Amino acid sequence: QVQLIESGGGLVQAGGSLRLSCAASGRTFTNSAMAWFRQAPGKEREFVADISWSGQVAVYTASVKDRFTISAEKGKSTLYLQMNNLKPEDTAVYYCAATRDGGGTYEFWGQGTQVTVSS
Repeated sequence: QVQLIESGGGLVQAGGSLRLSCAASGRTFTNSAMAWFRQAPGKEREFVADISWSGQVAVYTASVKDRFTISAEKGKSTLYLQMNNLKPEDTAVYYCAATRDGGGTYEFWGQGTQVTVSS
């Protein structure tokens, strides 16, 4: 059974930092793209960042570029999102996701971890 389990969320003041982790089990994601998405209250889920199946390319949505860093352990058993200089508008439930081998649609999803940034 494939599982993606997020952790590391919490309450932080604006300007603070958090590091999210996503532990993958049930299959290897060595050749998968992996990503972070988030969903704020009353809003649709949005893309935050992803990392290619090769681990060489990372893409960020404009609002988090230069503040967030996505990374993965070799073999992608764990995905990370380092979030610095957090803003109240970063408040959301953060989800990790993974594709099947070679990329494509994000088919595997975690349950999410809450990040709340106070002003």
